Amino acid sequence: MFGNWHWGIFLEQAPFGDATYLDWLWAGFQVTIALSFCAWIIAFVLGSLFGILRTVPNRFLSALGTLYVALFRNVPLIVQFFIWYLLVPELLPASIGNWFKADLDPNIQFFIISICCLGVFTGARVCEQVRTAIQALPRGQKNAALAMGLTLPQAYRYVLLPNAYRIVIPPLTSEMLNMVKNSAVASTIGLIELSAQASKLLEYSGYAYESFLAVTVAYVLINAVLIRVMKRVEKKLRLPGTFGG
Repeated sequence: MFGNWHWGIFLEQAPFGDATYLDWLWAGFQVTIALSFCAWIIAFVLGSLFGILRTVPNRFLSALGTLYVALFRNVPLIVQFFIWYLLVPELLPASIGNWFKADLDPNIQFFIISICCLGVFTGARVCEQVRTAIQALPRGQKNAALAMGLTLPQAYRYVLLPNAYRIVIPPLTSEMLNMVKNSAVASTIGLIELSAQASKLLEYSGYAYESFLAVTVAYVLINAVLIRVMKRVEKKLRLPGTFGG
């Protein structure tokens, strides 16, 4: 089996377009990076917001955060992708929906839908990480901040969240790695990211082992870089004498 491998396939000309098979994989690699980065911004913002809401002394706001987590964390990701792809554009105002479906380039449509779906899905998981980190802090930190005259939003901004984020860096790193891997599900709605490019390469070249081994290496490389970056961030933000210090 190993003797039949043909690694030179990546430098051969693709059947269409002025590109090699390696160019196809590189294009998919870039899409995966861009998708993961943009979706992570959404996930971090939503996760932080609803994670805070789940810890505030307001039953309505806390229930709103709980509803968000229950809705988006308990539905399979692939189901959510098809809901965003098939249903959400129909719920938009007619002018925006028609523009999105008829005038916008299909690749941009798939990319925007994938960003939103992956970001909202991962945000529900980040929400739980942030909530747990805030609740893990000693109760005296919040009480002391309020006793000093800070309002509740100020207590979160200046006291609770800076300490909570230091605790939550390792779990957030895991969520970032999961997001990169989950980005492959976007191929089900037509986004040509890394795994989809590997499938296309297999379809046109017939070299399965080479195609998916190259993609495996690419995913490992992305996640290895993320792990190294987040370890440096964790070390930089660590405070001796605190949680995680």
